[in-house]
Amino acid sequence: MKCPYCGYEESKVIDSRPTDEGERIRRRRECLKCAKRFTTYEVIETVPLIVIKKDKSRESFDRNKLMNGLLRACEKRPVSVAMLERVVDEIEGSMQNSLDREVPSHEIGRLAMEKLKELDEVAYVRFASVYREFKDIATFKEELDRIMKSRSLK
Repeated sequence: MKCPYCGYEESKVIDSRPTDEGERIRRRRECLKCAKRFTTYEVIETVPLIVIKKDKSRESFDRNKLMNGLLRACEKRPVSVAMLERVVDEIEGSMQNSLDREVPSHEIGRLAMEKLKELDEVAYVRFASVYREFKDIATFKEELDRIMKSRSLK
């Protein structure tokens, strides 16, 4: 690690401790030339996920967009923000763990619907109505019938 004071490239680690719930490591270092101390942070390097949209355009995955969609679906429902954060973390984690760096938007929507179905059926139907672009009340009813049928099978 290059010293920010004298530019010397050798330093020793004096102290290391995790920060941000283990996401980063804070290291106190001392330059072996000038003996000044400085702090560095070590983070896991992640390869950015690219979302392939319906029109075939590409953009970086934005967890805030996903969170906003879930929040809209769960408005006035008994679903906490912490639960939704966990859902977003799980979806992002499953995408990071896959070998694909480019993920179709419909796959993200499918994962979100699966998670919402477990949390709150009303929020699930709200999300599905936007995601699947329900054209009319009949399409809406078909989805409700599917939910009722899966409920009776349990």
